Amino acid sequence: MDKEAFRRFGHELIDWIADYFDRIEELPVLAAIEPGSLKAKLPSAHPQKGEPMETIIGDIDRLIVPALTHWSHPSFFAYFATSTSGPGIFGELLSAAFDNKAMLWRTSPASTELEEVALDWLRQMMGLDPGMNGIIYDTASVSSMHAIAAAREGVEKRIREEGMSGRTDLPLLRVYVSEHAHSSIEKGVITLGLGQRAVRKIATDQDFRMDSKALAEAIDEDKRNGHIPFCVVATVGTTSTSSIDPVTEIVPICEEHALWLHIDAAYAGSAAVVPELRYILDGCERADSLVVNPHKWLFTPFDLSVLYCRHMDLLGRAFSLVPEYLRTPEQEKVRSGSDYGIQLGRRFRALKLWMVIRYFGHEGLAARIREHCRLAKLFASWIEASPDWELLAPLPLALVCFRACPARDGESDEDRASRLDALNEGIMHGVNATGKTLFSHTRLNDRLTLRLSIGNIRTTERHVLQVWELLNEQLELMR
Repeated sequence: MDKEAFRRFGHELIDWIADYFDRIEELPVLAAIEPGSLKAKLPSAHPQKGEPMETIIGDIDRLIVPALTHWSHPSFFAYFATSTSGPGIFGELLSAAFDNKAMLWRTSPASTELEEVALDWLRQMMGLDPGMNGIIYDTASVSSMHAIAAAREGVEKRIREEGMSGRTDLPLLRVYVSEHAHSSIEKGVITLGLGQRAVRKIATDQDFRMDSKALAEAIDEDKRNGHIPFCVVATVGTTSTSSIDPVTEIVPICEEHALWLHIDAAYAGSAAVVPELRYILDGCERADSLVVNPHKWLFTPFDLSVLYCRHMDLLGRAFSLVPEYLRTPEQEKVRSGSDYGIQLGRRFRALKLWMVIRYFGHEGLAARIREHCRLAKLFASWIEASPDWELLAPLPLALVCFRACPARDGESDEDRASRLDALNEGIMHGVNATGKTLFSHTRLNDRLTLRLSIGNIRTTERHVLQVWELLNEQLELMR
């Protein structure tokens, strides 16, 4: 593509993106298509000759947009609501243009050094101590897996050199998580070859937080049975409820047994940039590693996950492998990202985070997260004031767990439980089908629970009020 064509279509696409955000509320949040319908509209064979960019851009509107679920919609309240931002998009654009493969310092000095600076800025904003060094991966799933790999390296059982299969001298290694921990932890354990039986799930209290007493008892029992406990994963902001495990109680247990403590703060960690919310990381200053995802609640385009680690030497021991063709004169004086993970080539992700932090500043980021928490508390207050609705979990941040619970006389507990599950599932599907909003569900204490997550940079009180009105309209239709 020549310079003039690139310039013309570049301007056109930037205009398209600006218009997209301007009209996004006119679009259905959830893609209103049936499975396979986009595929049916696309040619089954590749083009033999190149097509004009005008045709390709035209197909974005004709084919792609109708098949999108719009995560950047201000009424997207499902899963963990996220959103990109202007400076983040520009950072992604520049990263694509530079096309750096940041495997070594030499192959991308800017990426390597900017990553260290941007992550140190984020560390300071979150109130983490200087002993935590950051490194960027793509998602929390990968960040946590790398943390567990570093923890396993610390067991000193020559797993890197000899592996785990076929060994009779290697007892069962244990990783402890709460029953509300994210499934990515278990996937990471599977990927590392430890097996699902290595994961021991610890019961939670009435607020869905890990029971520290039950954790201590499980570790003692495993030791008596000849197993090797080596890692505990505590969660700051669980997926179902955003509950915060009692890290200050878990830390002494880990220290007593010399266990690696990893903190999964993928969602909630960003809230620590708000000074009055920094308490959510109490105790984490004594953890061995912590993951936070700026692509969740810091308005940075997906994907960008940060692992902060106190023992970079163990992380390096787990993954560093430098063949001759990657050796460079300065390698002993610099940090190369490929030494600390399974990937060799790494994208220039730090650029978009650096631009986001500079554009909004600490105060701007904190103000937006603070507002999201206010909106969540406002929505929860409407739930509490209504006899037809109830909260099903505490509200530490910006995720509301609730359900409709209209009374019915002469109903057994079993019938009531079944009726309310069906009612709330119907309400969820009915409201989502309007295209005006999207939210999701979980199960808490075996009750179907609706989840409303607020985290989009464009969400206002008007959008939260709209979903409340839609919920009540759907409830009336289903009574």
